[in-house]
Amino acid sequence: MADKRLNKLAKLLVNYSTEVKPGDLVFVSADEVCTPWVTEVIKEATKAGAYVEYKLSSQEAREMQLKYSNDEQLRHGDLIMETILEKADVWLSAWGGRNTRAFTNMDAEILKKSQEGAKKWRRFYSDRMGSGELRWCGTQYPTQSDAQEASMSFSEYEDFVYGAGLLEVDDPVAEWKRISAEQERWVKYLDTKSEIHIVSEGTDIKVNVKGRKWINCDGKANFPDGEIFTSPVEDGVNGYITFSFPGIYAGKEVEGIKLIVKDGKVIEATAKKGEDLLKSLISIDEGASRFGEVAIGTNYGIKNFTRNMLFDEKIGGTVHMAIGDSMEEAGGKNKSSIHWDMLCDMRNCGRIYADGELFYENGKFIDEILIKHNL
Repeated sequence: MADKRLNKLAKLLVNYSTEVKPGDLVFVSADEVCTPWVTEVIKEATKAGAYVEYKLSSQEAREMQLKYSNDEQLRHGDLIMETILEKADVWLSAWGGRNTRAFTNMDAEILKKSQEGAKKWRRFYSDRMGSGELRWCGTQYPTQSDAQEASMSFSEYEDFVYGAGLLEVDDPVAEWKRISAEQERWVKYLDTKSEIHIVSEGTDIKVNVKGRKWINCDGKANFPDGEIFTSPVEDGVNGYITFSFPGIYAGKEVEGIKLIVKDGKVIEATAKKGEDLLKSLISIDEGASRFGEVAIGTNYGIKNFTRNMLFDEKIGGTVHMAIGDSMEEAGGKNKSSIHWDMLCDMRNCGRIYADGELFYENGKFIDEILIKHNL
């Protein structure tokens, strides 16, 4: 029998997050271990009148594909993803696998070349998301491996995942609408600003956001949610930033990341562990050495780092920046085959200024600023 919270999640994703309508073409994708989630989502999407296509992936099959492919095969692309994402109205996906470290020992160059092969479908995704043609929402399905990665028992991790999405309450949609209204006040404030200045331990970086739109993340694009973000002006980032937590890519951890940036481009990248992978990813293409996102986490129900960026980037009291592909809906123009989020803790003496005005300190917004600006 399916967990009632899982059915509640499926209903929320279909009816609130992506607002599936009769006649929509809905694409559902996940690892085979997430089959219970796929089943519930297909049921709710079909009940909503959609035409549904789905894809179940396999870590073991993917390992063999990567291991035995030559360079040409690695860069070949993914015909299924390219075909469906060119046509789908909605894409619902879930993260979760049997082994979070399945690709830890895979050569960094293999991963780099396979990402080059993903350029075409990522372009369909990015362009159609930005234009509003494609409605996407990704979520986490609780698995044993993810629970272990987060240093929790499976039941604890289930409670954590569903709790972060407020699926324990009677009406989670009402709660997310309330959060959306609160975050929208800060979006309106930041939309009027030209420069964000982030200061924390090992970090002093200025980000030009003039003319860019801040996005209110309220459970519409991924779930659980809780952040506000924008895409920086491509040549408008200067300074240095040290990321407090490991950057995780394809199951590999890169620790102690520090980036020095001039006129939007990363000119120096160092790490205490995994520096080769860091430098390899930054050199994938021209856009990978520039920033596609700057964001503030707002979900204070998520307190601990779990090595899962879906949750970690939402931690209340943190900021994150992503190298690579930007968000067209925010006005971003940077293009890349990767989008890699990295997380900076602001809860100990962190400060953020907007056009010189302090509006965020020690991991929290300063509410008096909204009152000052009649928001």
